[in-house]
Amino acid sequence: MPPSIRKLTGRIGAAVEGVDLTAPPDPLTVTALRDALNEHKAIVFDDVNLDHAGQERVAGWFGELTTAHPNVPAADGTTNVLAVDSETSKANEWHTDVSFVVNPPQATTLRSVVTTPYGGETLIANAAAAYRDLPGPLRALADSLRVVHTNRYDYARPSATTAQRQEYDRIFVSTPYEAEHPVVRVHPLTGERGLFIGGFARQIIGLSSSESAELLRLFQSYVTRPENILRWTWAPNQLLIFDNRITQHYGVDNYDDHPRRLNRVTIAGDVPVGVDGRHSEQLVGDASHYSSVLEVAA
Repeated sequence: MPPSIRKLTGRIGAAVEGVDLTAPPDPLTVTALRDALNEHKAIVFDDVNLDHAGQERVAGWFGELTTAHPNVPAADGTTNVLAVDSETSKANEWHTDVSFVVNPPQATTLRSVVTTPYGGETLIANAAAAYRDLPGPLRALADSLRVVHTNRYDYARPSATTAQRQEYDRIFVSTPYEAEHPVVRVHPLTGERGLFIGGFARQIIGLSSSESAELLRLFQSYVTRPENILRWTWAPNQLLIFDNRITQHYGVDNYDDHPRRLNRVTIAGDVPVGVDGRHSEQLVGDASHYSSVLEVAA
């Protein structure tokens, strides 16, 4: 039987039922999941009963895996699993995963390991819907722009931040990366245009820092409109997969000091292409140890 797909909001997100993620992959099922991901941008599974290897195996249905991160070490005993752990980092900033490399992951999987008694949601925004919401003159402007993404991130922390989080931030920026991407990315499978910006986007080519900040703030305000967002509340043993090519996400820091851990595994992506057909370029750093380049869209 084909999986059951149930929409979660009008613009983004679907719950998937009727798939045994512990079974060998069935090509028709994998195709149905990919189609659901293309359409809904984010899909979620309940009661998955997966360990590290199981999550890596399911992520592999969608393509070749990246390593955990260009700079941050993998979870103990793994190569591909990044621990998204409140002890070391709280990613309460809108972003697209690893967009500071020339070929960011095409998709991200998150598995709930430790959930909070309240809060701790993951927000996921549909960047294609945001682009469609732009007035015509702003769409035309966005189509023409390119922007530098960097991991030289503004990790300003309260003075009470822990030593573990300070060390994580140091490692995150220990090797610098910069990539120049189109502000509007054309999705290689659906042909949709999406705003490809977020927290790692720093400098629009040809504009000053202040001009870049104002314009990025304007574009970002369309991405984060409430109607474009899935607000996912975690329960134990869930798996969330989102299309990193055409979404942004945000881990909400609203759970006090309760522990929270998600395990992340990402799938290697292609080099973004703009409306004008120009590809992204790596400006600083070599992330080939992190990810191969997807030559043909999966």
